[in-house]
Amino acid sequence: MRFEDYRISPGIKQAIGKLGWKRPTDIQFKAIPHVLKGEDVLAIAQTGTGKTAAFAIPVLHMLDLKKQRHRPDGIKCVVMEPTRELAIQITRVFEQIGKHTGVKTFCVFGGVEQGPQIEKLEKGIDILVATPGRLFDLTAQGHIRLDRVEILILDEADHMLDLGFYDDIQQLIRKLPRNRQTLFFSATIDEKIKKLAYSLTKKPIRISLSPKDPVSKNVDHAVAHIEMDDKRFFLEKLAKEYKDDKILVFVRTQVRAERVIKAMERVGIEAVALHGGKEQKLRLESLRKFKQNEIKMMVATDVSARGIDIPNVQYVINYDLPDVAENYVHRVGRTGRGTARGKAISFASDREHELLQKIEEYVSYKISVMEVDKNTYQHVVETSEENESDWKSLIKEHNDYLADPKKRKKKKRGKKK
Repeated sequence: MRFEDYRISPGIKQAIGKLGWKRPTDIQFKAIPHVLKGEDVLAIAQTGTGKTAAFAIPVLHMLDLKKQRHRPDGIKCVVMEPTRELAIQITRVFEQIGKHTGVKTFCVFGGVEQGPQIEKLEKGIDILVATPGRLFDLTAQGHIRLDRVEILILDEADHMLDLGFYDDIQQLIRKLPRNRQTLFFSATIDEKIKKLAYSLTKKPIRISLSPKDPVSKNVDHAVAHIEMDDKRFFLEKLAKEYKDDKILVFVRTQVRAERVIKAMERVGIEAVALHGGKEQKLRLESLRKFKQNEIKMMVATDVSARGIDIPNVQYVINYDLPDVAENYVHRVGRTGRGTARGKAISFASDREHELLQKIEEYVSYKISVMEVDKNTYQHVVETSEENESDWKSLIKEHNDYLADPKKRKKKKRGKKK
């Protein structure tokens, strides 16, 4: 079936055509008809399968039809997202698909001044994409009214629960009309997610795609056994060998992200960081530079990069193995998207052996080992520009010492003392 065969508004078909979409993905093919019928949907599909368009296309169509019939003003659809980056990304998709409709989409999130957001809300919108914190702040202040909401979409529901938004979601439900359509989209499902989903929906249509094979088949996986202190040398080598490729590096903490950035700077490799410790403005600028190929390497934490669609990432590097095996799937899903192929390489130290075992158990197969013999390993470490620059700085320091008699006198006095 092609998109032109769907009974959706001509403006949406026009926008889809400009985006180059001809046929729906599996999740879109299965979800769109049910959403158009007004049914509640619980959809489980791995990252990169086109979940966003699976709810954006039918929702835009339904609201566009109602807008043409001069329905009352007010927010008609709320889309909840776990992070600011995802909220911005999802808003962009709605705007692209709804470009030729009369439906207005707007995004609110924390970390920025709320004044401009309030001003936009007052002008009137149809679809509100929001993170929980700012949504509740503006609702409490009376700037957001939820009494006319007809559709609730919980996107990346598993990630929202991981971030502790369970109570926030329950609080939101109390403010929404009971007679509404609820769409529940998630990459994974467990008992807690299932319990929440069934408490929010009415006889939902359940759609599940490839739950037993969570990793994209377009990704080639490998693991290299590298000690923690040597990982920066191997990342440097990879970045210099594949300098035209886009590399997304995952680390465990914000501090680790900044350390990796500094290590790359020392060897002349420019990289940007994406983590919760950076100001929102800087995070968006990092994303922009990486997406537009101005910088070829981005170092990110799991929370910040989860679900983000970044085009043409050739390599995902697990600089640190994730503490939660499930996050491995979300990380490697940033490459090999659509029909493109990608590579995922994990740097595993001895102390991460148990984490590697858990990941292999989760994906149900052994990740192929990238053998690095002792001579090659030593060569990579010794030929790093970081080691060269350290050696050069020592020589320079020694030469400066010999050339400056004052420094020699100070050193002698220090010894006497």
